[in-house]
Amino acid sequence: MKLGINGLGRIGKLSLWRHVSSKYFSELVINVGREVGGSLEDLAGCIERDSTYGHLGNYLYGYRGGRVIENLNNDAGTMVIDGTPVTVLRQSRDPKAIAWRENGVRLVVDSTGAFTDPTTDADAAKGALRGHLAAGAEKVMLSAPFKIKSKGLDMPVDAITTVMGVNDEMYDPAKHAVISAASCTTTCLSYMMKPLMERVGADKILSASMVTVHAATGSQQVLDRLPKTGATDLRKNRSIMNNIILTTTGAAKALSLVIPEMKAIGFIAESVRIPTSSGSLIILVVNLQDELTKPIKRADIIDIYKDFSKTCPYLICSERQNVSSDIVGFPRAAAVIESTETHTRTATVRVSLPQAARAAMGCETLDVPITQAVIYGWYDNELGSYTNMLGDLTERVAEQML
Repeated sequence: MKLGINGLGRIGKLSLWRHVSSKYFSELVINVGREVGGSLEDLAGCIERDSTYGHLGNYLYGYRGGRVIENLNNDAGTMVIDGTPVTVLRQSRDPKAIAWRENGVRLVVDSTGAFTDPTTDADAAKGALRGHLAAGAEKVMLSAPFKIKSKGLDMPVDAITTVMGVNDEMYDPAKHAVISAASCTTTCLSYMMKPLMERVGADKILSASMVTVHAATGSQQVLDRLPKTGATDLRKNRSIMNNIILTTTGAAKALSLVIPEMKAIGFIAESVRIPTSSGSLIILVVNLQDELTKPIKRADIIDIYKDFSKTCPYLICSERQNVSSDIVGFPRAAAVIESTETHTRTATVRVSLPQAARAAMGCETLDVPITQAVIYGWYDNELGSYTNMLGDLTERVAEQML
């Protein structure tokens, strides 16, 4: 089976690495929609070298790795990467005009970040995610959260947001043609929340908040520049090399699509961008309604993650003291819990009862024990975590298409 990848940005390029490594797909067809440099050799150079993760040959074979790209044919747009035939399409950036059908591609991963609205018609002037389906693909996977631009429109019945290992069983191959793999932050966050909800119960989680301390992304500026006309967030145009920059994240909204029980929990999500190329951290704070006789302790929270990690390969509960560079490229996990920094504090909150309840309960106030837990979760927002999770999900979708 062939796999199509639209776009060779950070996730597109690293998805190419991931699938060349796994050898699940017999061929890869990559659409860049334009010429890159002066020849296919220039594109091959961009594919095999990376400032964050090093050389593709070393990624595949360690220090013994050499050049793994060969048989370049500039006219045909073909090459062989570590034994996997790769065809590069350079004619169109509009999904509906990409030659998926002509190249026998049934499954496409769109990693451009340009087409995120599942409600947009395939013939839209600026292109659309559904254009891939019109061009011959049977399924299209989005390496980003869905964003419906028109207010009042519901999520289409053939679209689903899925995180591998969390809700991938909700994917119905007979029903869903457009699949979002959420985001790197949502993926990590879902693996931080799911064990708590399974053990403690969603009804005992009163509120939650998170901050992602996130590595830089390609949408940020290397040096300060003037904002576009009408821009409201002037921080996006400041240099990521020199600043810690407050920004936003859609992780809370996307998480409710992955774990529907989150809709009943008060949740706040914020984001801070920092000048590193990869390796990010979620600081999660949850408030839990506790028991009077046995309050939840730090060890209890750690045990929840340890137990979950025994049966789930995508979660690691680390007892080491990590820094962000330890996470880059490794491990192949959605989240790495920094158990040494997990903390809890239990306090009693006095609640004034409504007038109607006072007579029934014989008191005016009620003391409720609340435990606040602070949990740290590392994730490689590019290759180590997100791209590997996306790759596993892609292969799962492909298996059900055979």
